[in-house]
Amino acid sequence: MTKKETTRLNMASFTKIQIKLASPEKIKEWGTRRVGGQVIYGEVKKPETINYRTFKPEMDGLFCERIFGPTRDWECYCGKYRKLRYKGIICDKCGVEITSSKVRRERMGYIELAAPVAHIWFFKSVPSRIGLVLNLSMKDLEKVLYFAAYIVLDPGDTSLQKCQVISDVEYEEYRDKYGNKFRAGMGAEAIRELLAEVDLESLSKELRKELETANGQKRVKILKRLDMVEGLFKSGNRPEWMILERLPVVPPELRPMVPLDGGRFAVSDLNDLYRRVINRNNRLKKLIELQAPEIIIRNEKRMLQEAVDALIDNGRRGTAVVGSNRRPLKSLSDLLKGKQGRFRQNLLGKRVDYSGRSVIVVNPELRLNQCGLPREMALELFKPFVMRRLVERKLAHNIKNAKRMVERMRSEVWDILEEVIKDYPVMLNRAPTLHRLSIQAFYPVLAKGRAIEIHPMVCPPYNADFDGDQMAVHVPLSLPARAEAELLMASPYNILSPAHGKPLVAPTQDMVIGIYYLTLEDPKAKGSGKIFANYEEALMAYETGELDVHAPIKVRYRGVLRDTTLGRLIFNKVLPEDWDYVNEPQDKKSLGNLIEACFKKKGYTATINLLDAIKGLGFKWATRAGLTISVKDVEIPEDKDKLIKEAMSEVEMLEKQYEDGLLTQEEKYQEVVDLWNRVTDIITEKIKNGMSPFNHIYMMTTSGARGNIQQLRQLAGIRGLMADPSGRIIEFPITHNFREGLSVIEYFISTHGARKGSTDTALRTADSGYLTRRLIDVAQEVIIEEEDCGDTEGVYIYPLKEGNEVLEPLSTRLQYRIAAEDVIDPNTGEIIVRTNETIDDEKAKKIEAAGIERVRVFSVFTCKSKKGVCAKCYGINLATNKLVDVGEAVGVTAAQSIGEPGTQLTLRTFHTGGVAVEDITQGLPRVEELFEARKPKGQAIMSEVEGIVKVDDSKGVTYISIINDNVEKARYQIPFGSRIRVQDGDSVVPGTPLTEGPLNPHEILRIEGVKDVERYLVDEVKKVYISQGVELHDKHIELIVRRMLQKIKVDDPGDTELIIGNLVDINEFEELQEMAIKNGLKPPRGKRILLGITRASLATDSFLAAASFQETTRVLTEAAVKGKIDTLSGLKENVIIGNLIPAGTGFPGYKNLSVEKVEEGEKEEAAMEYFQVM
Repeated sequence: MTKKETTRLNMASFTKIQIKLASPEKIKEWGTRRVGGQVIYGEVKKPETINYRTFKPEMDGLFCERIFGPTRDWECYCGKYRKLRYKGIICDKCGVEITSSKVRRERMGYIELAAPVAHIWFFKSVPSRIGLVLNLSMKDLEKVLYFAAYIVLDPGDTSLQKCQVISDVEYEEYRDKYGNKFRAGMGAEAIRELLAEVDLESLSKELRKELETANGQKRVKILKRLDMVEGLFKSGNRPEWMILERLPVVPPELRPMVPLDGGRFAVSDLNDLYRRVINRNNRLKKLIELQAPEIIIRNEKRMLQEAVDALIDNGRRGTAVVGSNRRPLKSLSDLLKGKQGRFRQNLLGKRVDYSGRSVIVVNPELRLNQCGLPREMALELFKPFVMRRLVERKLAHNIKNAKRMVERMRSEVWDILEEVIKDYPVMLNRAPTLHRLSIQAFYPVLAKGRAIEIHPMVCPPYNADFDGDQMAVHVPLSLPARAEAELLMASPYNILSPAHGKPLVAPTQDMVIGIYYLTLEDPKAKGSGKIFANYEEALMAYETGELDVHAPIKVRYRGVLRDTTLGRLIFNKVLPEDWDYVNEPQDKKSLGNLIEACFKKKGYTATINLLDAIKGLGFKWATRAGLTISVKDVEIPEDKDKLIKEAMSEVEMLEKQYEDGLLTQEEKYQEVVDLWNRVTDIITEKIKNGMSPFNHIYMMTTSGARGNIQQLRQLAGIRGLMADPSGRIIEFPITHNFREGLSVIEYFISTHGARKGSTDTALRTADSGYLTRRLIDVAQEVIIEEEDCGDTEGVYIYPLKEGNEVLEPLSTRLQYRIAAEDVIDPNTGEIIVRTNETIDDEKAKKIEAAGIERVRVFSVFTCKSKKGVCAKCYGINLATNKLVDVGEAVGVTAAQSIGEPGTQLTLRTFHTGGVAVEDITQGLPRVEELFEARKPKGQAIMSEVEGIVKVDDSKGVTYISIINDNVEKARYQIPFGSRIRVQDGDSVVPGTPLTEGPLNPHEILRIEGVKDVERYLVDEVKKVYISQGVELHDKHIELIVRRMLQKIKVDDPGDTELIIGNLVDINEFEELQEMAIKNGLKPPRGKRILLGITRASLATDSFLAAASFQETTRVLTEAAVKGKIDTLSGLKENVIIGNLIPAGTGFPGYKNLSVEKVEEGEKEEAAMEYFQVM
């Protein structure tokens, strides 16, 4: 291996980040600089920004060059010093330091406030932080801060209490009564004085003492105060720092003034807000100097408080301050929060150079790992590479010349471009990027025209079509980036779906119909029954017109005489050499299975070759077949009218029974709906059986190329029943089909469905996107952190059932897992799978065939890894069909796998009828309800004890008693309208539902425990996906549910520093327990709780991840008070600070690996080695 170039993977120089309250001294320090022997104070004294005549910043103003640095590189304000040679000198005339203008992005200033001001985040949050320390309600606190009431600072020897809030009138009365025996004040000044007197340590002890006797609401309040006080104390924050005496000023480049045409400026809102603060502050200073009346000063202080409030968080209190165009000004808080805020807009999503986008078109000539790049776009993307090559080849004298050549597109440039892009991968991305397969790497081929060309088989993973979709191209620049693109992201390595392990890259549409047409058999075809010596002879007969591809013939092929057709022979020719002969028509499903089998047996290369061969054959024979469709192809079953007439007369009979009072309206409605559904099914069967297998429309639907039997039914049979906008089925069916045409009334009933479909799709996309975002956030820090955590417990896997119907067999659920016990065939005694062995497709089927009901496998539920999970508990990576690698970001994969099909799930609840049948939440809302751990509406009542049921409905109210040993153990009142599931004398166990309806997961956790709630959530989510025909492996859902059960609520802190009612991570809690026992102390006690994904995301240890998710200001307020430290262990935190993410090739365990450039021949080999090491 020749070592030419080695790049190290450097990590940022810090590993933790802390957020704290800033003291007034700290704020001053931010704005103060020492240069040489001089100290420059950054106090901003004037509200002016720039001089509108000279366009230069005003001295001591918001853009002052003395405070923030020069606006022009290496040039002072007055122009006395220019050029780099004066670097570091302070101009004696204007006081500006000679330095780069970049410092204006980082130098801060400060405003010396004439009166202290409360920070709005700390008094107007819920609960109010200042209020908690002083034990004041937010209402009282606000009165004091805004000069509407007094607060007692020192009661002296009077009947007043310290911190008592008194009104103006009361204050005057007390003054008359006590004279100067007590002190009271108002505004932030008074609050600051009280906060400065607080001794956090003794207050904490006091609160812990009070806690022993308190209960109810008082206890809750004390716990909140204790949490806050401990947070302040441990972090070294002082409570009085929540009151500002100096106000920091953001660097001017972060609140710029951009000149527009016509001499006007676009000004950042922050400048307006700062200007208001400075104006009011200066006015207050002047009034104090002039010793103005107290009432005027008070008013000015209140206005200053409001100005600072508006600057920090505009609109949180009172009406928002608006600018000249009546739009509320964007304050500092607004710059952080929301989709357009700093976190989500700039830190988590950045624009990149070397990228382009264009419309996509199909190019069937491409290989699977290629894409077509428009020539001009490729030239622009690879411009620096081409320029360098031009200079190296002496085709250009210097870079400037080379640049000119590229821009003029001289002929030499194109040859160089061809060389540059050979073997240089580019990444293609199609928005919305719902899962990792929405970005893949390809080798570019130069294309004429201006559209990006893609291989037809990569459309399914991208969910792309060619009706105007666009794609973005990105160029990986560094060596490690190229290596990852070529070896991990290349399209051929992304054949299997990470969600269910089946191939996603598969033939569709034309390719399917071509292969299906080719492999059909027609006994009536020309040349039927002939015998041929070999394939070539049969082909010759076809070419001379003696034989049809569909004719059944006998041929000697690979030494065996076979009954087959020429079409199937042609198809078998493209399969791998030693593959079993395929002798049945190939539809979409069987082609998918073929590709999956090929991948599992033969690996990547053979699969790619097979896919490309199938593509070629498919397109060729789809063209040869010349499949077209016309109205004549839509064959209406002969007895359709007779069936409909019979149904009509039955409906009349039901109407008559209803009029005679034999049926209720509800029963009649249900009967009519059922009747029409039956008729529709009969007609569908007749269409299926009545069409010729060579009918072109029928071929399209049966091959899986396009359309389905329901659409065929609407074309040739009957449109059937439609739903109205609320989802209720209209009992008037559409008896015509599209070939006959609809009547006016039928057309109008149809329009309901069409409109509902469109609106539902739009709503569903937004809901599904939001669900994905929450899932990503809750699971993002779950990474495979070790090979084996040492767990031996595992969980039992059962088939998924609804009643007696098996929704998913045991074999499917066991695949891609690792066995936690020997699985023995009960009939023969042979060991099917040993402990620690992978259960593959074959073994899973054997287990099921042996009649085994349940199998114990390793699962992330029982994984003992601290932060993430281990490879053994996770099992097989579905995308590679191998054991998952350490460092794999399985959390994100899980979230994407669950979120990506979200758009396909139905949105609304369907009403099968009127009032009697309650609406069942299904589809996307049901998934959301489960992941957010909401209490479902119409929930079932569960038995909490074991015993025999006794139903008592004597007094008009139904009660269910559970009796054990002739003692009533529990009694439940059944709400009116609930349907009871149990009968007198039934025996029940804890957790048995007594009434119909969905279960409450919190109740399952409380009554039955963690294992049952885990299983319930996984099964319920799975049912929704199965009902919509979406495949999804359990392990993804398990990962999310594991995160929902990650916290413990402290019941008794024992001898630790925990606080009752706080949520603690389960690993941290267990460590504290162990330490306490080890040191002979009382260990803490607590119980596992179930958090919804939003709450679980916000309860994460990382404040950066939580703040960038939701409720930014609340998260940051909480974190600052407690002085939280972010250990940067998740993915989001590292993206925010600009580190490599600690997953994949950035995993800490791989930190010391280096990427080397090697000679061409060794490239594949070395690269493969490199990624196996990883």
